[in-house]
Amino acid sequence: MRTTARTSRRATTFAVVAALATGLLAGCAADDGDSGSGSSGGSGGGGKTTLTVGTFGTFGYKQAGLYDEYMKLHKDITIKENVTTRTDVYWPKTLTRLQAGSGTDDIQAIEVGNITEAVQTQAAKFVDIGKEVDKSQWLDWKNAQATTKDGKQIALGTDVGPMAICYRKDLFEKAGLETDRTKLAKSWNGSWDKYVALGKQYMKKAPSGTKFVDSASSVYNAALGGEKERYYDKEGNVIWDKSSGVKNSWNAAMTVATSDMSAKLKQFDKPWDQGFANGTFATVACPAWMLGYIQTKAGAAGEGKWDVAAAPTAANWGGSFIGVPTASKHQKEAIALAKWLTAPEQQAKVFGEQASFPSTPSAYASLKPEAKTTKYFSDAPLTQIFSDSAKTIPVQVFGVKDQPISTAITDTGILQVEQKGKSPSQGWDAATKEVKDVLGQ
Repeated sequence: MRTTARTSRRATTFAVVAALATGLLAGCAADDGDSGSGSSGGSGGGGKTTLTVGTFGTFGYKQAGLYDEYMKLHKDITIKENVTTRTDVYWPKTLTRLQAGSGTDDIQAIEVGNITEAVQTQAAKFVDIGKEVDKSQWLDWKNAQATTKDGKQIALGTDVGPMAICYRKDLFEKAGLETDRTKLAKSWNGSWDKYVALGKQYMKKAPSGTKFVDSASSVYNAALGGEKERYYDKEGNVIWDKSSGVKNSWNAAMTVATSDMSAKLKQFDKPWDQGFANGTFATVACPAWMLGYIQTKAGAAGEGKWDVAAAPTAANWGGSFIGVPTASKHQKEAIALAKWLTAPEQQAKVFGEQASFPSTPSAYASLKPEAKTTKYFSDAPLTQIFSDSAKTIPVQVFGVKDQPISTAITDTGILQVEQKGKSPSQGWDAATKEVKDVLGQ
């Protein structure tokens, strides 16, 4: 599920959202948008070295002018970005090239949903870039996601997706609920069950035609994003059906799915977009990149009605990395570029361009959302809310099949309950069957 969320986030900004590139979660979209085959650099003419950067979606480096800036600083370097729109097309293609030992770009982007597979199965195909940097610049949990058991770090963190709750304070007021963001955050602090309980209160006096939350799956993903235990243990064993994190998140989602508080929408589908425009739900789990999405879909009519509060628990949804394949013919130059692109100063510039929240804490003090974004969200202290979350997100263990397991639970199990009226036990059974198919059991 992170794949599509990631792709769509890449296409958003705090102020402007470009065309949404959907993937696995959002269903079908445009073709793969491949702008060129991967290659390990070469001569750029005039004695220059050409470095290729393989990315997906809209990574922000080109948009923020970073490539041009780097080439001005390094007259001997030419940079070419090879973009594939959809991550579900990009990653299989990249895997094939990594395994073949040829055709890769000098720098390859890796989405968080694919980082564990890269670490566990492709580590030998990447340079140990952790040896080349001061690791303390990045969030510890971000470094950990890209590090093998024997300490090899195959990639550097780009952005993260710290979680908050975006809410319609006008609808809260009409429902007789607290509207102050600080008091709200305190009321549900530490437990998604408290957040769901507030949903029950909302529905007692809900404005006509509105629901408390967009979907039960949204609650599940947000809650799981803050759990230490997910689908795999540290040894790589599948534990999804025994995981306390999955159980807690499932139970919260089931409370939503079996009540009247959900709009029963599938995220990134057209009806969900229309829900923002029509104001049909009062809250949504809201990683930093979601702000731009809300602005676009809710439009001018939503300005000043939306507000942002800290989430019940620090959680993450989204984020990526960049690594240097061993097949690169210009490893030294590629490593230097990767270090520069992910340095705090450059991450802050990408944030300013498209709200990609940095994985480098030292950048947080300099982050300044655009004035119109702050105004749109009722002058909420956006940087503080998201940086506080980012700093306290727990280290999570991901597995090779993490993404398809998650999709099986949400798109099969939860939707069976929420949209088809099945019982929670029936939904769990449906999810179990789907997960077993995914795992080949």
